[in-house]
Amino acid sequence: MLYTNNAVLLLFLIHFNSMDKLVLFNNTTCNKLLNKRSGESKFGQYVQILTGISNIYEQLENLDVTHVILGLPEDVGVFANHGKTGTSKAWEATLKVLLNIQSNNFTRASKVLILGHFDFTEEQLAVSKLNASRKKDVLKARKIVTKIDEYVTHIIHQIVMTGKKPILIGGGHNNAYGNIKGASLAVGTPINVINFDVNSGLRDDEGRHSRNGFSYALAEGFLGNYFVFGLHENDTSDKIFKALDKSKFIEYNTFDALEIRKDLKFKKELERAITHVSDSNFGIEIDCNAIENIPSSAMTPSGFSVNKTRQFINFFAKHKNTTYLHICEAAPTKKTANQVGKLITYLITDFIKAHDE
Repeated sequence: MLYTNNAVLLLFLIHFNSMDKLVLFNNTTCNKLLNKRSGESKFGQYVQILTGISNIYEQLENLDVTHVILGLPEDVGVFANHGKTGTSKAWEATLKVLLNIQSNNFTRASKVLILGHFDFTEEQLAVSKLNASRKKDVLKARKIVTKIDEYVTHIIHQIVMTGKKPILIGGGHNNAYGNIKGASLAVGTPINVINFDVNSGLRDDEGRHSRNGFSYALAEGFLGNYFVFGLHENDTSDKIFKALDKSKFIEYNTFDALEIRKDLKFKKELERAITHVSDSNFGIEIDCNAIENIPSSAMTPSGFSVNKTRQFINFFAKHKNTTYLHICEAAPTKKTANQVGKLITYLITDFIKAHDE
């Protein structure tokens, strides 16, 4: 199904226009997390915030910022895919680090709005009472994911409509669907995507979870050209590879070909990927499962380095058609929260700096 006019958008806005789960970032929260030092200017001291929940669109449109950061603290989609939960903790871990980096001409904090996060406490509690080994419980979780989709879709639509670039942090890769749908509705055409991931996100349409967001977005006409960067050959089924090879809209490469066998060159593949997606608006999806030894829902001992990941974001974020950045699947523990927070903060600031370039 591919929408051809504003009918889909109108029906969506009539059906869903609530911001009741959005918790705005405020000075009280900021001051609790800030570690101020004499002679230093911290990022959190200069970021922009909203003062009220009403008229989000109008406030964003009139605010002199380039990027809007939003937290998605949930792991319902990961649970619904029988994965390791913990992705709900990435947002808090990121905030603690991000707010305390230096504010300077490189980080440009005054051009950034921290919007806040969605309060998915109710959804998280509901899932905590479910058993992943029971099919009916998994199906219940997948229905909850569809509600989360609506919140993500709505806010992304609002942000992209104002011309700002949303940066989504935390949660599972299920949220790619809401990002794609919301951005697509905002620009009025299917949106292209570059996905840095070990998996394609193209599992069967079996109820929403963290591994089929792209399937649903493609089937519903919201996803245009799609490039999967760094697929793991051991984790991708023959059925998926055949589907990828058959599609005229999808291109891919594998991590094994890039980093192990060296059949492909990283820089040349970056160029091939951007040629595939950059003719119109495109989003950048970063799955932390693809980064070596990073605590995530499916942590890998064999993946891209942090520096390669940063180079990847820098390369794509410099293009004028870049529409959003989504960093997902990180699952920090108490011991690894600072490590994950630092990683995601680097990726956020790389995205912001590249835009200035």
